[in-house]
Amino acid sequence: MKTTPMKAPLRLAALAAFALLMALCAQVAIPMVPVPMTLQTFAVLLAGAVLGGGWGAAAVLLYLAMAALGLPVLSDGGAGVGRFAGPTAGYLLAFPLAALAVGEIIRRPAFRGPFAGVALMLAAHLFILAAGTLWLARSLGAAEAVAIGFAPFLVGAAVKSVAVVACAALLRRLPAFRF
Repeated sequence: MKTTPMKAPLRLAALAAFALLMALCAQVAIPMVPVPMTLQTFAVLLAGAVLGGGWGAAAVLLYLAMAALGLPVLSDGGAGVGRFAGPTAGYLLAFPLAALAVGEIIRRPAFRGPFAGVALMLAAHLFILAAGTLWLARSLGAAEAVAIGFAPFLVGAAVKSVAVVACAALLRRLPAFRF
């Protein structure tokens, strides 16, 4: 079934809604030091999967801009440009690239099935975790960065990957999000 592209006002509303979803998901956190475990990556990858690469990345950039401008949208109500130099900076900076990649790749027929979709989401989660770990390694060393910035997040990444695929499949049933 061929669908018509989403009209600009609806697309902009969806972009804003996904940025707000990221802000809400950031508040669902398990406090850990120096990086909390949140649902942010779920919303980031869902934006890419549902809106497509460019618009998904734009939603993430809007979310990050809100944070940089001081809105308390990051985990624990954090905000400000300082967060883009702190322990979570590597993760945050990887978000738009992950949304872009997911949005571009998921549209290919080979990745529309559930197993390939979960593999894609898991790869995107691993990319985000790797970027964050590399950033942490600058100050903590590689072994400690992996131990506290990568390994503890693997199970959550797997669970969130399955949830992204399931939620994206449901949302893509809506006429506006079909591809």
